[in-house]
Amino acid sequence: MIYDLKQLRCFAVLGEELHFGRAAKRLNMTQPPLSRQIQMLEHALKVQLLLRTSRSVRLTPAGRAFLPDARRILALTEGAVSAAQRISKGECGLIRIGFTAGSSYSFLPRLLAQAKVEFKDVGMVLNEMVTMQQMEALHDRRIDFGLVRPPLEQRGVESVCVGNEPLLLAVSSHHRLASGAPPSMKDLAGEPFITYSPVEGRYFYELIEGMFRKAGISPKYVQYISQVHSILALVSAGIGISLVPESANKLHFEGAVLRELAGPPVFAQLFLVWHSENDNPALGAFRDLARRRFAIASP
Repeated sequence: MIYDLKQLRCFAVLGEELHFGRAAKRLNMTQPPLSRQIQMLEHALKVQLLLRTSRSVRLTPAGRAFLPDARRILALTEGAVSAAQRISKGECGLIRIGFTAGSSYSFLPRLLAQAKVEFKDVGMVLNEMVTMQQMEALHDRRIDFGLVRPPLEQRGVESVCVGNEPLLLAVSSHHRLASGAPPSMKDLAGEPFITYSPVEGRYFYELIEGMFRKAGISPKYVQYISQVHSILALVSAGIGISLVPESANKLHFEGAVLRELAGPPVFAQLFLVWHSENDNPALGAFRDLARRRFAIASP
């Protein structure tokens, strides 16, 4: 039994119209070729599908049973072609995104909201990871994109800067630096300081170390923490003070006050990264969205 989609399409339209003239017009063909397509289909199926007279066209019982299946076959075929084309263009599929906890406070929600508007049929799978873990996952193709802090040391990784936010001083609401004139780095001398893990929070650890060195201060570190929300919890409890990215304001942490420092701000950067050899068809469209809507220049 051999038949083709053209024969099925001709039968489906004729089965709806029950008129060769109208069906031929819908199919953009003349009546003789339409009649031949129906005859070829009936021959392939070894079943009569239509009863034809000079005045009418009617479906046989076999034709009435076959018509819904013919429509389903056509719909499945058209759907499969459409899905393949959309996946090839990156209009549907799945994107796996790694992100640091800090990026979820402000940037990640904005990125996902815009992606939802532009890519209605692209699914998103999110994985919270520190930068080091994300770079490993990119290399192993376990994620397609990462939202990471510098440095970006892995070969084959491409990136776009999507965030520059100043560091703010975080103190307890009862601390002497919680109000008054903007504090300077010199004002932090001798204060118990909660800093970032030199391994999991390497970027912020080195950034803050540089700020202390530039100010000529030897910091008094009392805790090494990986996540901003944990740092704010310790700050609010009066364990120490810290420096956190501006997006930490989104957490509205009770008992913690965030203040700008006197002098030129020090910025923390955030990058969207991907591997140049990743063949996910949805990668290109998502990357272009980030470049078009969120790319910013480094300070």
